[in-house]
Amino acid sequence: MNKFEFKNLVKSLRDTLKQKTFLKDLRKEVETGANGTQDYVVKKGINKDTVATTRQ
Repeated sequence: MNKFEFKNLVKSLRDTLKQKTFLKDLRKEVETGANGTQDYVVKKGINKDTVATTRQ
């Protein structure tokens, strides 16, 4: 392996490492139940302001 190939190898490894860390930093954790996706709150009727369940 000559110097030119070695430099290209090092550069490509550096670029892939930089890209992996960049993508890792961009990911955000997801909030469970955000925006009402987990439970449904009844808004009208006798059971107003209670959480609806799927059990019957």
